Amino acid sequence: MKLKIAALAFFSATLFTACSDKFLELDDKQNLTENTFWSTRQHALQGITATYGALQAYDGSKWTWFESVYTTLNYKGDDIDNNKNEPYGKNLAAFVNSADDNGAWSLWATAYTGIGRANQVIAKVPGIAVMAETERTQIVGEAKFLRAYNYFLLVNGFENVPLVLTFEKDITKLQVPQSPKEAIWAQIEKDLTEAEAILPETYPAEYKGRATKGAAKAMLGKMFLFQEKWAQAEAKFREIYGKYALNDNFADNFNGTKENGPESIFEIQWSGDRTVSDERHPFNFEVRPGALDGWELMYPSDWLVQTLKNDKTDTGGYSDRVYGTIFFDDPNSYMWDLGTPASRIPYADVKGTMVRQVYFNKYAYPNDRSGAYVGYNISIIRYADVLLMLAEAANENNKTAEATGFVNEVRTRAKAKLISGLGKDQLREHIRQVERPTELAMEWGIRWFDLMRWARGNTAKLNVKGTLQAHGKPSAANYVEDKHIRYPIPLKEISVNPLLKQNHLY
Repeated sequence: MKLKIAALAFFSATLFTACSDKFLELDDKQNLTENTFWSTRQHALQGITATYGALQAYDGSKWTWFESVYTTLNYKGDDIDNNKNEPYGKNLAAFVNSADDNGAWSLWATAYTGIGRANQVIAKVPGIAVMAETERTQIVGEAKFLRAYNYFLLVNGFENVPLVLTFEKDITKLQVPQSPKEAIWAQIEKDLTEAEAILPETYPAEYKGRATKGAAKAMLGKMFLFQEKWAQAEAKFREIYGKYALNDNFADNFNGTKENGPESIFEIQWSGDRTVSDERHPFNFEVRPGALDGWELMYPSDWLVQTLKNDKTDTGGYSDRVYGTIFFDDPNSYMWDLGTPASRIPYADVKGTMVRQVYFNKYAYPNDRSGAYVGYNISIIRYADVLLMLAEAANENNKTAEATGFVNEVRTRAKAKLISGLGKDQLREHIRQVERPTELAMEWGIRWFDLMRWARGNTAKLNVKGTLQAHGKPSAANYVEDKHIRYPIPLKEISVNPLLKQNHLY
């Protein structure tokens, strides 16, 4: 996964404007062409590495990745309050965004960049004769997993989107209409099922972080859950139940010390290296307060803070995930500074010098740091998330007592008081409004997509506007139910593809 892409004649067509000339402007020291590139095992490894690389944003910029893609996936949620003095995601968070805003475009371009690269790997790698068939097949499985994940982002974010399954150099062949969301979900299931069948359980240490059979199973379960196929979701999650383990310390999911560890199922890989490209991201810098040299781009919402502060131990203290998620006025609350070496700063030392009273502590760690920025991985799906999704599915399948046990596995790690005696409806509400936000607050693409699936589903249908208002989301009054439940189709894309239809009310 840390393989460097030095001389890579790798064409990355996506959809129209997501296909930029910059993908062709690569260092061509070996005078490679498209026809000569796909000829060796090294080329296959470079191709799949580039496909994973698209997870770091379509242009490979750490700023695009965080300030555009992350904010688009997360800022509409009730767990985050954005800094109103910063432009990044500002219109989106206030529900006044339009089709020409940059955020939705960056998400669209990033997903289709990954899809375009995956399509090329799927088409070209089977023809490389000088490598083992098992490895060729495995790499194609990885590409199908990545294609499915990118379509998962698109169908949840935009709903009806173009379904492109072949690599095209002729850009006019990408002028295709949207497919219905049902077709997108069907393709996601097909790709993940095929990937599951051929991906390995594990990799050698040098390839750790690549998609595994377990990752495909987890994403299949999540896909079933999002469609309220409760029995299939539960069955798929049970296939990996017990095959992963929660880290002993909650904070180790966010500080880089347990990358690709026992709780990791799939992560966006960052090496921290700067010799070929900038393999760093600014997460630790963006969340910390200015008093500790951060940019404080966003804050935990007041509702999230109160929800977290209700997460108590048996003796009445705060759970480990409270301290691991927020930096707040408490004698046991600390945050690392950006000094060299870094030091743990108690809240009391900076109290009264900060703009806000509470900040996110997740990802605010100095490990694997180069300059202000870091190279530790960002989780897309981890085992605690799977346990909570398994609990949700089992509960809907009328196994409430067993589902409570799955929730308590997550609570035990955090030293939170165990729950008991909840009925089916009570447990559903607890998972939705307590357990998932408490465990998974502000993580990559989690909370907003949770709210969307509960709003689109038929089981205890959630009213998003009412929820946002009840949770004190700023500008929640601007939320329009049949508009803001999806992102707009980017105007850049519509301008070059007249077959696209804009989403409702944009």
